Amino acid sequence: MQVTHQINARWIITVDSNNNVLEHHSLIIQNDVIVDILPQSAASKYTPEQTTTLNNHALFPGLINAHTHASMSLLKGLADDIPLQEWLNEHIWPAETALADEVFVKDGAELAIAEMIKSGTTCFNDMYFFIDQTAEVAIQAGIRAHIGIPVIDFPTRWATTLDEYISKGLAVRDRYINDKLLSFTFSPHATYTVSDKSFKTIQPLMDELAMPMHIHIHETRSEVDKAIAEHGVSPLERLEKLDLLGPELISVHMTALSKSDIQMLATYGVNVVHCPESNLKLASGFCPVLALIDAGVNVALGTDGSASNNDIDMLGEMRTAALLAKGATNNADALPAYQALRMATINGAKALGIDDKVGTLEINKQADFVAIDLNSIETQPVYDVISTLIYSANRSQISDVWVAGKQLMASRQLTTMDEAAILEKAKQWHEKVSPFHHQSY
Repeated sequence: MQVTHQINARWIITVDSNNNVLEHHSLIIQNDVIVDILPQSAASKYTPEQTTTLNNHALFPGLINAHTHASMSLLKGLADDIPLQEWLNEHIWPAETALADEVFVKDGAELAIAEMIKSGTTCFNDMYFFIDQTAEVAIQAGIRAHIGIPVIDFPTRWATTLDEYISKGLAVRDRYINDKLLSFTFSPHATYTVSDKSFKTIQPLMDELAMPMHIHIHETRSEVDKAIAEHGVSPLERLEKLDLLGPELISVHMTALSKSDIQMLATYGVNVVHCPESNLKLASGFCPVLALIDAGVNVALGTDGSASNNDIDMLGEMRTAALLAKGATNNADALPAYQALRMATINGAKALGIDDKVGTLEINKQADFVAIDLNSIETQPVYDVISTLIYSANRSQISDVWVAGKQLMASRQLTTMDEAAILEKAKQWHEKVSPFHHQSY
């Protein structure tokens, strides 16, 4: 049988329902779909147009970054070691007000997407402005993306009124409605920057257009306390009153949760995105991941933006999530390696509503996958390949990346993006951003 591509690998980490790891197997691709996974000894039944043999590598599903602000990559290191509200109000928002135009977003998205591909991310869920620019860069790069239509109750360079935010955002969605790799969400910034009136305007549009909502919520204890003082209810309870809790809600951070909050999330099927490194760096708190999982809540993984991380490395995020869960609960078997990997793959796909397409390596799913070379000092010997991936490997060992059967990186070289040009643009932005830099010592 004629097929497009056969990839032979030392290990295939499927992340299927049984967390199967297959040794000396082949992944068979026909155009953009996985059509078979079988022992290499039996793969002669196929006649591939291209064969790739990776004897020292593990293949695993492409990583899904369920929350980021891609273009903020140009602000990495701008204002470090500062609490969240000071970081936002006195540094990040002033810099964005002055600089975040179409060119900033385009160049920042290029920098971020190049970094994501080189670290094994094949899909990202973004929240930022000038979404047409991010969408266009994603299309050119060939990465899968969920683009957030921003909603915030103050003017920005993107829009000045609620109607303008929505109309401009939906116009971009309509423009790219037939692109197979792009999807769109409503992305109100947070409950403290978006009014009930704005939420009530979004809600029927979500229902009509079958669009999810992506929001920062319960990010800090002070946010929750202020909401209760102002509205008499927590941010989650406020969204419940507005009929916005459900499987279509992607709730980000969730560090300040009571037992009743966790039960509410489980009851409504709300998705949670854990951003461990950003939360640690901004001292925002600890998301109760184990309690959420035990309650049956789907927990995905995100990096947040580079300005608060300072990278968008999902491999590193998985390790941090696993280690943080153990330390926070005094429980060494909390969040084992395989569960951290599921958070960054199939759980992220479920949060974005694309788990029927991606998130595992299984027949009839899209060919979104990553190869990592484990034949290095850092990762030998290998006793458990998933543990090695989470606890020992680093993103520089990721060698090849495919999205929908198209190779976006081959032997560490980007195939759809000009890395040298991206680096040059980043250096040029350094000159413009430098006046906003805060030095903490």
